[in-house]
Amino acid sequence: MTTAASVPTATSSAPVAEPPARFRDLLASEWIKTRSLRSTPWTLAFTALFVIGSAAVAALAEVNDLRTMSPAARADQGFHVFVAFPAAGYMTLMLVAGSVGALTVVSEYSSGLIRTTTVAVPARGAVVLAKAVVTAALWTAVGTVISTGCFLISQAILNGQQAGVPLTHPGVLRALMASDLLAPVCALIGLGIGTLIRHSATTMVTSAFTLVMLPPIFSQSARWSAAISHAMPVTAWKRLVQNWAPDTHSLAYSATVPGSWAVYALWPLIAVVLAAVVVRHRDV
Repeated sequence: MTTAASVPTATSSAPVAEPPARFRDLLASEWIKTRSLRSTPWTLAFTALFVIGSAAVAALAEVNDLRTMSPAARADQGFHVFVAFPAAGYMTLMLVAGSVGALTVVSEYSSGLIRTTTVAVPARGAVVLAKAVVTAALWTAVGTVISTGCFLISQAILNGQQAGVPLTHPGVLRALMASDLLAPVCALIGLGIGTLIRHSATTMVTSAFTLVMLPPIFSQSARWSAAISHAMPVTAWKRLVQNWAPDTHSLAYSATVPGSWAVYALWPLIAVVLAAVVVRHRDV
């Protein structure tokens, strides 16, 4: 008589649950997505060269004007600070920053990567916040390089006519900070618009229209129209880099410095909050 050997039943081990992604993991992931694109360094480099180059051209044009100015006019250095931040160059920076900020979201929707992202991290609001932090940090660094480069090269050119201004000149630090922060402000606005629209062409047109084309429509000779114009980032930037007091005899309503800083703070804040709210209630 044989006895059956008892075979122990194999117990299946319970799957080990992976810990949820930490916010610093999301930051690392978004940074990898940004720097892995070959177009990113080229876009940033060409944009920086163009804006700094436009400041050099503006300074050279100012040098030609200085040669025909009277000594009294040459002594007024208020406008020499403004020369370091030409509108053409910085409007280009606004367009590029807004477009790249929008692409951080739109590119994921167009490629389908957003599905993988939301499966890995169900907390969509945290994903948007991580995108916003990486975008703001990147464009703050780019804006610092550009604004500092614009100021240094323009003042080096003006120094040839003994018309340069030092860093300690009144209004210089405010103009530098405003020009530095303009890039992340526009990039975050683009990110918010990209989250709301999610289509590349429409997002780019909307971003360009909002940042650059819409403000000149509103005249500053009427109070209601000037209030809308002053609420735009480009108008706030122009006021912050302006190194002279508004003309009290002018018929135009002038923006205030505190109000312009408030515009800088509210636009990106509203854009990021709206993006975080909307992304929670939309399918991917």
